[in-house]
Amino acid sequence: MKEHKAGFISIVGKPNVGKSTLMNQLVGEKLSIITSKAQTTRHRIMGIVNGETEDSEFQLIYSDTPGIIKPQYELHSAMMEFVHGSLEDADVVLFVTDIYEKYDEEDVIQKLQKTQSPIILIINKMDLATPEIIEEKITHWKAVLNPAHIMTISALQNIGIEGLLEQVIKLMPVHPPYFPKDELTDKPERFFAAEIIREKIFLNYKKEVPYSCEVVVTAFKESDDIIRVSSEIYVERDTQRAILLGHKGERIKKVGTEARLEMEQFFGKKIFLEQYIKVEQDWRQKRIKLDRFGY
Repeated sequence: MKEHKAGFISIVGKPNVGKSTLMNQLVGEKLSIITSKAQTTRHRIMGIVNGETEDSEFQLIYSDTPGIIKPQYELHSAMMEFVHGSLEDADVVLFVTDIYEKYDEEDVIQKLQKTQSPIILIINKMDLATPEIIEEKITHWKAVLNPAHIMTISALQNIGIEGLLEQVIKLMPVHPPYFPKDELTDKPERFFAAEIIREKIFLNYKKEVPYSCEVVVTAFKESDDIIRVSSEIYVERDTQRAILLGHKGERIKKVGTEARLEMEQFFGKKIFLEQYIKVEQDWRQKRIKLDRFGY
């Protein structure tokens, strides 16, 4: 019989370096929402991959984490707790940077220096760089961090992902599976419904509004041919509620239409979606509210 490998892989880095795109490529499913805005990811999202090589079977449990920042709100502190927890669990750490980084990642390095797990440094967006720039980045990170491995990839273009997967499998400990083999993630369906709505808010609104929104799915009722989803969107100000609604509710209706279509693709069923907008002043600073929202 083949040996079985299993372990936890934490994906960490600054905001907007491509962690969520990488996670989705590695898992083969869109589990993490993706936008061009920083700090889109707020939770630790696990994606589970099962497979086998010539020598072993494996179960890889990836964790997409929020981008590492200096907290300005209680929400940010809660997000950084997810990062800390994922590093404590990790058998392997994937530290993602990109060709645009400005060598200002001291806060990330400080966290990584506390882990005993092997670190694979990933330089993302290689398709947008010259060989000279890539070589410069590799030289810098060898001197600063001395990781177990350095890999250059393009998560968006799916370049270098197969080689990264092979490297991760090599570093996995021999261990029985942690999760049933048919599980894809640790999150419930209503979590992904809420994340899909939140992604559409990020894509349709500018400035502070998306960062002031939290989405809670209050009902997720599935029957043979349809899923009925009821959601609440929380904002911090009456003015933000007005912006979300738009003229005669047209803007939030557009968000609902886009979210419903993506949910139908994700869940494979017709979706009936209800959205209610509520004002909860300064929810990002309230620990009790954050606990209720799953932070």
